[in-house]
Amino acid sequence: MAGKPILHYFNGRGRMECIRWLLAAAGVEFEEKFIENPNDLNKLKNDGSLLFQQVPMVEIDGMKLVQTRAILNYIATKYNLYGKDAKERALMDMYTEGVADLGEMILLLPLCPPDEKDAKVASIKEKSTNRYLPAFEKVLKSHGQDYLVGNKLSRADIQLVELLYCLEELDPSLLANFPLLKALKTRVSNLPTVKKFLQPGSQRKPPTDEKKLEEARKVFKF
Repeated sequence: MAGKPILHYFNGRGRMECIRWLLAAAGVEFEEKFIENPNDLNKLKNDGSLLFQQVPMVEIDGMKLVQTRAILNYIATKYNLYGKDAKERALMDMYTEGVADLGEMILLLPLCPPDEKDAKVASIKEKSTNRYLPAFEKVLKSHGQDYLVGNKLSRADIQLVELLYCLEELDPSLLANFPLLKALKTRVSNLPTVKKFLQPGSQRKPPTDEKKLEEARKVFKF
């Protein structure tokens, strides 16, 4: 039997959190090897583990995969969360790229200079409520089904629900006018594998605070 996937990243959300979510939702147990200092990162670089000299990196099925989207694609395909045909996959790709666009803004928020943070938060809220959330609400309304594509749980639902949690951390009122998205969030959150991941003590990481940001700065020297 193949061993558990091993996730190589620092002990924080960053670009690995969506991978943790997808594995957890698929019911896949995984191990984490945290990069705690520059030496840990250099060791991975020097032993040839990082194709492009960067993390996240996931050891899975004899491969050392880098590039977040490539990792997500493989996990989604392996665990039947990537649709039944090319058309469904195209829709999922379109939706998850939208999730990634908005998610990137939230991901980079902790790096924002203090005097620019309020404007950045305002911009994220504006884009959320006027562009991204209405689009996903429209998709759900258009077919009246429980999930975004094919009336079956997919990577698109999981990645969107992770984003919804992040938005609610930013402002709990952002989902107020999107009843179908709120229902999707509840539906996915109540799946046994996701429910377990949302419990305290799981491998889900808390929001990035100043302490966690400082740890990342030491490792990645930015």
